[in-house]
Amino acid sequence: MRSGTMRRYATLKLAALAGAGLMGASLAQPALAQSPSGCENMQKLLQERQSIVQSLNASSKAKRKLTPQQACSTLGRLVSNGNATLKFASANQDWCQIPPSFIDGMKADNDKAATIRNSACNAVKQHEAMQRKAQQQAQQQQGANPFGGSDSLTGGPMRVPQGAL
Repeated sequence: MRSGTMRRYATLKLAALAGAGLMGASLAQPALAQSPSGCENMQKLLQERQSIVQSLNASSKAKRKLTPQQACSTLGRLVSNGNATLKFASANQDWCQIPPSFIDGMKADNDKAATIRNSACNAVKQHEAMQRKAQQQAQQQQGANPFGGSDSLTGGPMRVPQGAL
């Protein structure tokens, strides 16, 4: 896949994910509005998640698109945040009065984010592998010498003397 195609593909998925992520974050607001002490962590995690989603939204609306490397990194942060949020929500569901529908929605959002992150990170790996292969081929073509061997002083291919012998 070309990097332009990968960017468009990632951008479309990011826009869809960002909308879903904001929906998941908004579900928790009423439940956490009257939260007992000890539940502030959940609010911090959701605020962090919202800022990550907002940065994804901003980059999808801007003329500059995310590169696969940026998408992999940002979505990695989003998935990590989702895992921490799910862990906290599951452990403190009763105490913090977190509705089961929020946890289910969060799991679905996090699974979508993980799927998109995996495809973005795989695109990065494929791109790096193609670059390495191209560099190796270029080095082999430069170092190709019909007489074999190489110049030990410069490390390059062996040079044939120029001019009259």
